[in-house]
Amino acid sequence: MNPIVRIEDLSKQYCIGARENGYDTLRESLVHSFKAPLQRLRRRNDKSKPETIWALKDVTFNVGEGEVVGVIGRNGAGKSTLLKVLSRITEPTSGRVELYGRVASLLEVGTGFHPELTGRENIYLNGAILGMRKTEIDRKFDEIVAFAELEKFLDTPVKRYSSGMYMRLAFAVASHLEPEILLVDEVLAVGDAAFQKKCLGKMGEVAREGRTVVFVSHNLAAVRSLCGRAVWMDGGEVAELGETGQVVLDYLQKGTVATLEQVWTDPATAPGNERVKIRRARLAPSEPRHTEPISVESAIEIEFDFWIHEPGIVLNFTIHLLTIEGTYVFAASSEAKPRERGLLTETIKIPANFLNDGIYTVTIQVVRDGTNTLFIHREILIFEVLDSVRDGNWFGKWPGVIRPKLEWISENTGEGSDHG
Repeated sequence: MNPIVRIEDLSKQYCIGARENGYDTLRESLVHSFKAPLQRLRRRNDKSKPETIWALKDVTFNVGEGEVVGVIGRNGAGKSTLLKVLSRITEPTSGRVELYGRVASLLEVGTGFHPELTGRENIYLNGAILGMRKTEIDRKFDEIVAFAELEKFLDTPVKRYSSGMYMRLAFAVASHLEPEILLVDEVLAVGDAAFQKKCLGKMGEVAREGRTVVFVSHNLAAVRSLCGRAVWMDGGEVAELGETGQVVLDYLQKGTVATLEQVWTDPATAPGNERVKIRRARLAPSEPRHTEPISVESAIEIEFDFWIHEPGIVLNFTIHLLTIEGTYVFAASSEAKPRERGLLTETIKIPANFLNDGIYTVTIQVVRDGTNTLFIHREILIFEVLDSVRDGNWFGKWPGVIRPKLEWISENTGEGSDHG
């Protein structure tokens, strides 16, 4: 199999707090011109060395033509940075990447489209960027629109789209405009279950047509289903590369570490954006007398602290609870309402005797005005639920995703008995 993607000794280093080079708006350029003298003065007075991290370190592997390769790993493992380098969004610090064919990228929601242009105009713009002629785009146009299910909003500027609508069109464009290489990051979690299934089916179809897919996902069931090989990333390095089933099994056995609390004391480095940032995420049994390990009989509280920087902003928060394999257990949302500026705490309670024995991940989604996703932080918490020990016996995992303790009502009606 001929390699269509070659990655050799690829490394990417970031200076913490430094700004990536990119294109500025006029407003940003003016702001930077006022800030620059003060920043230069601070740098002269600051004798400390800048802190650096390696998001990627000596990554080497090839992807064959027509192959579907999954990339798995914890948050911060380097998965998204790898795709950004492959997409030429960011430059590597060292190493090299060779791509033999047209590349379409579907990374985080919010990239790839011009917000002022309509859906129709963005389809043609993306096709032109891929090097396609207008006649080629015309041939695929109706198919793209039908797949995205956005006929009514085709001539609406995409800045007015919800996150789900944006993702639908972005995936439809990226998968239908016939790139030789399709790069897909974890964006499918934004859509509904039916559309996620549709997208996964389309990626399988793309692969059967002989095109190449590099698929980053926390949904290990989808990775197992779609990918012949998988790459397990850990700390910016390749921890394992090989047959998908074995790599996923090793990741689950060796790579899963419980994360019951995360705290960000510095708003500058906290996850989020200029409107909302996360200060803390924490999971614990509801009753103080219940300590770890968490059992199926434990009620659980999940607590988030948010910094709200925009007064009066209408927000709601959604948690997504998944098994470690990526199967959805449920999603639950708070009420959308105006929020005051300052520190906000949101608490979610999961009742006892609801979750099954197993390992779970928590994803937090912050939504503005009920439809527009500001940001998503995946696997912010990871925890294990163990079966309780009764009479010295451990009964282990029951079938199913959940194992609720339901009320059973038994009545003896006295009918149907044989009295001779």
